[in-house]
Amino acid sequence: QLQLMESGGGLVQPGGSLRLSCVASGSTLDRYAIGWYRQAPGKEREGISCITASGGMRNYSDPVKGRFTVSRDNAKATVYLQMNRLKPEDTGVYYCAAESGWRLCPIYRTDYWGQGTQVTVSS
Repeated sequence: QLQLMESGGGLVQPGGSLRLSCVASGSTLDRYAIGWYRQAPGKEREGISCITASGGMRNYSDPVKGRFTVSRDNAKATVYLQMNRLKPEDTGVYYCAAESGWRLCPIYRTDYWGQGTQVTVSS
């Protein structure tokens, strides 16, 4: 069974950058599209990015488009989310997720979740 673990969160000033990692174990990562999600305090979880199993297609939500970049290294079983020009409204817990047996974007059913990593953007 696929297991996911995020890392790389932290405290950063507005305009700064962070790179999140999502490391997979228990199953071969290249079988899965991976989605990135975030949940801000008091708000619902939202999807912000997705990358197909091959890495050939990526998409982004409007709030992060042009600032965030998703990539993957299947040999390292890792998906990355490079976050640039961070804003206070990017604050939240960031998660990666996958759907069983699904290689494409968007992801319709999130069967596997990581534990999340906190990102705080504040001066």
